[in-house]
Amino acid sequence: MSTAHGEQRIKSLLRLVAQQNASDLHLVVGRFPTLRMDGRLYPLTQESILSADDTQALTDAITTEDNKKRLVDEGQVDFSYNFEDKARFRTNIFYQQGNLSIAMRMVAGRIRTLEELNIPPALYEFTRQTQGLLLITGPVGHGKSTTLSALIDFINHNDDKHIITIEDPIEYVYEQDRCIINQREIGKDTKSFPDGLRSVFREDANVVLIGELRDLDTISTAMTAAETGHLILATLHTNDTSQTIDRIIDVFPAHQQNQVRSQLASVLLGVVSQRLVPRVGGGRIPAMEIMMNNHAVENLIRENKSYQIDSVIETGLREGMVSLDKSLADLIQRGLITLDDAMVYSKNHDYLQMLISRKD
Repeated sequence: MSTAHGEQRIKSLLRLVAQQNASDLHLVVGRFPTLRMDGRLYPLTQESILSADDTQALTDAITTEDNKKRLVDEGQVDFSYNFEDKARFRTNIFYQQGNLSIAMRMVAGRIRTLEELNIPPALYEFTRQTQGLLLITGPVGHGKSTTLSALIDFINHNDDKHIITIEDPIEYVYEQDRCIINQREIGKDTKSFPDGLRSVFREDANVVLIGELRDLDTISTAMTAAETGHLILATLHTNDTSQTIDRIIDVFPAHQQNQVRSQLASVLLGVVSQRLVPRVGGGRIPAMEIMMNNHAVENLIRENKSYQIDSVIETGLREGMVSLDKSLADLIQRGLITLDDAMVYSKNHDYLQMLISRKD
C-alpha cells in the first residue's frame, strides 16, 4: 500500500469511527481493522485483513518526521492526531513482533458537562478550592480524562484563573473563556511531567492538570505544588481510594513514607474512582466512588490505616461521599444498568444486594 493509499484508507476508517460513535480504532497485522464500541471489539469484516505493508503505510500517513524518529528510537510513540479539524485522536503506534500496530482513541470534539456525563455535579465543589490535590482514578478506558476535562472547562467558564495542563499527549483542546489556558504536551512542549510541573512555580499558575501521576518525581512535585497555592487535578490507574493512597505512599522509599503520609493527608482534597458500566439500551454510564477528605480520613492516612477509609465513605453521604456499591445500586434502581453488569464492578456483592433489597 502506498502512502497516498494509506491516507485515503485511514480517512475512511476514521470517518467510520465517528459515524459509529466508536471509542477506539485498532490496526494490527493479520487482523481486520477493529472498532471498540461500548467496551467491546468489533472487527470490520467488510475491510481487508491488514498486512505489514498496510500498517506501515497507515503509520506513514499520520506521523510527522519527528514522531517517526521517536517510533524507531523508542519502539513506540504517543501523539494527538487532528482529523480534518473535525475530530482528535489520541494515538499510540508501537512495534510488536517486528510489525507496526496502531491504537487510536477518539476524543470528543465538544467538552461535555458533568450533568451530560451523568456524573454527580457535587464534583464541581472540588473546583472551588484554591489549592490541594484531586485524583481521578480507575482502569484504562473508563473516562478519567473526560471527567477531568469537564472540571477544567467548568473552571474556564466560571472563574478567572490561569490553567496549565501537562499531557501525554494533549487530548481535549479548550476554548479559552474567562481563564487563560496553556496546554503543554510531553515531548513537544516540555521534556517530562516533572519538568513541566516544576516550571508551573514560575508561571503564575492557579490550576494544573496532570495527565497521569506516573513516578516518584511527578507525585512528589505535584504534592509540593498542592501545598504551595495550586489546585492540582490528576489521574492515577488505581481502583479505589485506599489503593490510590497506598500506591502513592509505596512509590517513596520506606524512610520517607511517614512524612509523605502526613503531607498527603493535608493536601488531598478527594479521590474519585469511576467505572463505565454497560447501559441498558446501549452505551455506558459511570458508576463512581467519591471520597472527600475530612478529619477522619486525614487521621487514617497518617496512621497508615487506609484500609478503613471504605467505612468512612459509606457513612459520609451527608458530606457528598458515595461508595461504588451505593452508586451501582442507585443506577440499578433507576433502571439504567442490570444487576449482572453491576456485579462485575461491585466491591462487595453482599453489600450491593443489601442496598438493592433495602430500597425495594
